[in-house]
Amino acid sequence: MKETAFLVLALIFFNSCKKEVKQDTYSEDNLDVTTTIYPDNISKIFDAHGGIDEWNDMKGINYGIQREDYVEKHNVNLKSRKSVIEYKHHLLGFDGENVWVKNLDTTTYKGNPRFYYNLYFYFYAMPFIIGDNGITYEEGPTLEVDGKEYPGILISYEAGIGESPEDQYILYYDPDTYKMTWLAYTVTFFTKEKAKKFKLIKYSEWATVNGLQLPSKMQWHQFDDGEVGEMSNEVNFINAYLSKESPDDTLFNVAEGAIIAE
Repeated sequence: MKETAFLVLALIFFNSCKKEVKQDTYSEDNLDVTTTIYPDNISKIFDAHGGIDEWNDMKGINYGIQREDYVEKHNVNLKSRKSVIEYKHHLLGFDGENVWVKNLDTTTYKGNPRFYYNLYFYFYAMPFIIGDNGITYEEGPTLEVDGKEYPGILISYEAGIGESPEDQYILYYDPDTYKMTWLAYTVTFFTKEKAKKFKLIKYSEWATVNGLQLPSKMQWHQFDDGEVGEMSNEVNFINAYLSKESPDDTLFNVAEGAIIAE
C-alpha cells in the first residue's frame, strides 16, 4: 500500500510540473515566462544564442540601426513591450495602449505607425521572441542554400496575439550549431488574411550582448517558390545594450504635440 501511495503521489507531482510549461503575464510589472520546456529544437536554438532564461532576466533593450546619414534609435521595455523609436525627423512610440507619432520638424511621417512601431523589434529579438505566449510550433520545410540544408520551424500565433496574429514565420537553423540563419515571414497587417508568399531574411552576422547573441546584420533576399535569390537590402544594427533594470517609463509617454495613431 505504501508503494502504491508513493507512486500515485509521484504521478500527481509529475503531471502538475508538466502543466507549468509556458505561462506569460503581460503587464507593466511582469512579463515572465515561467518554464524551460519547449520543443527540443527550439530549446537548442535558444541555448545556441545564450539561453531563454538569460533573455527573460532582461527588462530593457536599446539598439541602433545605421541609416545613411543618422542612427535610428530603438528603446524597448521587454516586459511591457512599450517602445519608442527616434528617427531623424520623427518620434514613434507605444505607451502600452496608444501608438503615437511626433514630427520633430516640418517633415511629415508617411508610414503606418501601428505597422512600424514594433516591426524591427520582432526581427531583432529573434529567436527569443518566439518564446512568447500564444505561439505554436510545427515542423516547417527545409531550406537548401548552396548545397546546405537548413531545417525549418513554422511559427504561428493564436487569435488575438499582437497586431497581426495571422503572421507566420519559418525559422531556419544551422543543423550543426543550432544557430538561427534564415527567417521567412509573411506580412498580413494590411489584409488581415493569411498570406501565401513569404519574404526572406538572412541573419548573416551576430554580436554578443550581455552574453546573448543578437543580430548585427540582416540581409533581405529575393525568395520565390522556395528558391533563394539575390540580396535586395541590408540593415546593420549597432550600439546594442541589454539591461536587467526597467527603462524609465516616462520615455514611452505620448510626447507633447504627438498624434495618436488610429
